[in-house]
Amino acid sequence: MADQPFVPVDFDVPRELRTQRFRLEPLGPEHNVADHAAWTSSIEHIRSTPGFGGSWPPADAMTPEANLGDLQRHADDFVARRGFTYTVLETGGDVIGCLYIYPSRKDPAVTDVRSWVRSDRAELDIVLYGAVSDWLATRWPFATVDYAPR
Repeated sequence: MADQPFVPVDFDVPRELRTQRFRLEPLGPEHNVADHAAWTSSIEHIRSTPGFGGSWPPADAMTPEANLGDLQRHADDFVARRGFTYTVLETGGDVIGCLYIYPSRKDPAVTDVRSWVRSDRAELDIVLYGAVSDWLATRWPFATVDYAPR
């Protein structure tokens, strides 16, 4: 199963999701400064978000340079179709969170999905969860999704 692609080769990967309160676009190096500021300002909040289990972000917050490398890895995964990471942007354009869609390390037939929002936008967590859950069910080819309920 490991040699199977994460998504079918003819699947048109969505480039965005728009709602009245936020939009998603592929995460990339261009988001580094705002992404780094978003998660470093909300470490404890993100750790308490369903799906993170207190393990991320790291206690010794990574430098902006290390974060840039992480964002480049996510962008490379997106292009190679190994996984899909989106930045969550408020309608005004501020980075307020992140969404990760990757094959499960435990079971490649399962898609692991995690998302977080900044602590000062905590009320959007359940809104993001609902919109993403619907989006995954209607636009993506995944049979089994593990996305921690809100």
